[in-house]
Amino acid sequence: MRNRTPAITDGPDTVARMPGWITSARAETPEDVAFLSGAALAHLHLVAQSEELPHALWRDRLALRAAELCVGLSGRRETAAQLRDALHLTRPGDDPGPAGGILRQWSRAVARPISVAQLGKVLEGVSPELIALCLEAKGVTPIARAAAVMEIVLSDAPRAETTALILADAALAQATGSEHLVPLLSLAMKPRDLARRGEDLRLACHRAVVAGVGEAIRLAADLAKQARRFRTVTPRLRARGADQAVDLFLSRDALAPATLNSLMSDRAARRLCDRLVELGVVRELTGRDSFRLFGL
Repeated sequence: MRNRTPAITDGPDTVARMPGWITSARAETPEDVAFLSGAALAHLHLVAQSEELPHALWRDRLALRAAELCVGLSGRRETAAQLRDALHLTRPGDDPGPAGGILRQWSRAVARPISVAQLGKVLEGVSPELIALCLEAKGVTPIARAAAVMEIVLSDAPRAETTALILADAALAQATGSEHLVPLLSLAMKPRDLARRGEDLRLACHRAVVAGVGEAIRLAADLAKQARRFRTVTPRLRARGADQAVDLFLSRDALAPATLNSLMSDRAARRLCDRLVELGVVRELTGRDSFRLFGL
């Protein structure tokens, strides 16, 4: 009999949460820190294999969190709600502004498999040669490679924090066998960490990975439960195109009803979104009566 990949929601604290000895341990030496970050990455690998996890939605929501932190690093104070508005309520081809542009970079970075060409489209103005150099960075461990990438980028452009973190997380994901970028370092690196170099930067990356993995796993557990509940109500939806709409909700952080217009009329899209809110499987994310956004 084939062993089934453990489901995130099989039982309380099964796979979904890291063992307490990782999250509560106080690392006193570089060896301790490296051991804990490696254990965290190994646990994340198990969680990421779950068939119940809506992977694209998970990455997209982590991208929102990463963008919010990168906006803060740039000296701005936009919230997650403001970032969503800047990205989703801007017409195609229009400039979403500096903060919305950061979220657009992150959302595009996590949407497709990692490659020089794909990251070149995400990081406008960054040469393919630099991207290739970062993806081929040397290091004994994945985290050493990611730290090397940050040092390469920030040594030449100290204010390019978003570029450095996208490329570092891409290098980390690639080194751990993931086809897609999963924001981890970017969830926990602080301004003072990005100013470090050499061994100090590597230690900061190890600590950030433990914290970032913890956040990513908590979100994975939550989204897996929500996705399971969402799928149970799908047979009750009668609108034409409802199945495809469900797939979109399970792959994106937020959707405007107009996003569904290729599947159904504008009125039907608004009614479907309201129905999903009524069923308790989708939330209205803005609190407004118009220009609304919906998501799990």
